Amino acid sequence: MTDGEQQEALVKRAEDEREDIFRRYDLGLDPSNVVDSWENPTFEIYHRTDKYGFMHDSRLPTTRDAQEVHRTKIELERDKKWMKMLNQWPPPQDKLHKRVYKGIPDRVRMLAWNKLLNVQHSIDTNAGVYPRMLQLARKYSTETRQIDADVNRQFRDNLAFRERYSVKQCSLFNVLNAYSIYNSELGYCQGMACVAGVLLLYLNEEEAFWALNSLITDQKYGMHGLFIEGFPKLTRFIDHHDRIMSKIMRKLHKHFTKHNVDALLYAIKWFFVVFVERVPFSLSLRVWDIFMLDGDRVILSMAITILYLHKDELLRLKDMDAIIEYLQVKLHKNFGYNDDDAIQALERVMKKLKDLKLDVPPPAKSNEFPTRKLGEFVEADMEKKIGRRRNDYTDAEKQVITDVISRQEQNAIEVQSTVSYETSECATGDGYSMKTFESITSLATSPANSSYSLYSNGFVVTTLDTAQDPARSQSIHNLSHLQTYPALPNGLQHMRHSFSSDSHDLDQALEVLHRQQLPLHPKTPSSQGVYIVQNGGGSRHMMDIPVVADDDDDDALSVENTRL
Repeated sequence: MTDGEQQEALVKRAEDEREDIFRRYDLGLDPSNVVDSWENPTFEIYHRTDKYGFMHDSRLPTTRDAQEVHRTKIELERDKKWMKMLNQWPPPQDKLHKRVYKGIPDRVRMLAWNKLLNVQHSIDTNAGVYPRMLQLARKYSTETRQIDADVNRQFRDNLAFRERYSVKQCSLFNVLNAYSIYNSELGYCQGMACVAGVLLLYLNEEEAFWALNSLITDQKYGMHGLFIEGFPKLTRFIDHHDRIMSKIMRKLHKHFTKHNVDALLYAIKWFFVVFVERVPFSLSLRVWDIFMLDGDRVILSMAITILYLHKDELLRLKDMDAIIEYLQVKLHKNFGYNDDDAIQALERVMKKLKDLKLDVPPPAKSNEFPTRKLGEFVEADMEKKIGRRRNDYTDAEKQVITDVISRQEQNAIEVQSTVSYETSECATGDGYSMKTFESITSLATSPANSSYSLYSNGFVVTTLDTAQDPARSQSIHNLSHLQTYPALPNGLQHMRHSFSSDSHDLDQALEVLHRQQLPLHPKTPSSQGVYIVQNGGGSRHMMDIPVVADDDDDDALSVENTRL
């Protein structure tokens, strides 16, 4: 068989696979659609489901206490005020700001998000575009296989997405495939599945498509820069996050550096999906509301707010695994503050950062926004059509490795200049644990891939070896040992923006909330990290490996039901 015939056969196989996947989503819940038993686990609806549709391992209360009844009455009053305001859109900015920060009632969130993201205008001015993109995706999308795999694991603990090929699963599949064609420069990144999934909890399919487009392409939100190859916005935000910590949270910043806690280990999902699955869902919705109103500066402020509210506990943890588990797992189960107090703290942090001129990171570069015309169909090249693996890194991927490692070196140098440690783990050069190094190099995507991911079952990470192949990959299923990495060439230290500010601290502003913090008792930590993986399917993906918390974690204090 000639090379041309082999390529034709591979393309035909990919087309048949794509058509089969689309056919199964077309059938949906039809009994003739065969679903493996493991894809539809059993569950108890009436005892384990909260008002957002998420199921829980522990039983929900059978009765409502007086505080919950009071909150329900307040929300009903807010419903009426919001409906009146939505009918007189747009309202005065100060009025809108006040009400969004108080919380959009869940019953009107669909209408409010439509207004905040200007969804109806997008639909009216792009009539017929969404169905055309979906039709093109069925014929040409190279991301269908990965999207199908990601839909199958997105929000499976929520009733809307629990059943395989349910209405919302089909909508999520359609939205992501259509958008991979509409924004062909970006294609698909798995973080987009979570963003689109949250939108679909409140919006219909086409509304979610245009809402996703607003979040990705509007400069106010700029999520294109988070998902595009090289992750330029993530790098910029991580740099600024470290800059803020070094200015106003010096003690915690030194503590993190001493224990090799790079921001990439805990902040990737904060930035990529706006804190979903890292704080209680009710709180993440409140942050999403504010994010839609005030834009991406909210993300940086919320990250600092979380660290400030929990810095005392974080300073008591003397192990990288324990710190990461606390930020990634325990705060999701029990944040320690009710939603209102957390948002009030966020407002204070935003004001303080603005006073210090630290609320906005350095300006974005052009590569953080689409350069190709949206909606213009571009047929994929042969390599993408057949899912062939790339053999080397792109320049953008190499630059990510350089930037991130350089920033890590700079952080360690700054801390080392002011603090002397008993061990050399925090020093520059050979002291980083293998886990931290693998995590920071993970942002440079594997040569195998063409889109990105936050989850995976098996993983291979990429390390640097200047003496051999710079793209050498190494399996790291066991991360219990240390490994050094080669010294960086001269001149790779990452340039940092300087800010003239005094040593103002947020402690005073948040002192009351610190006194109110509910006790959180950390268990024995487990290893976890963030890695780029090779999935062998023609896509590059970023994986956030969660730690499974002990089943006996103290959940007696429910943040949602506690009035502090």
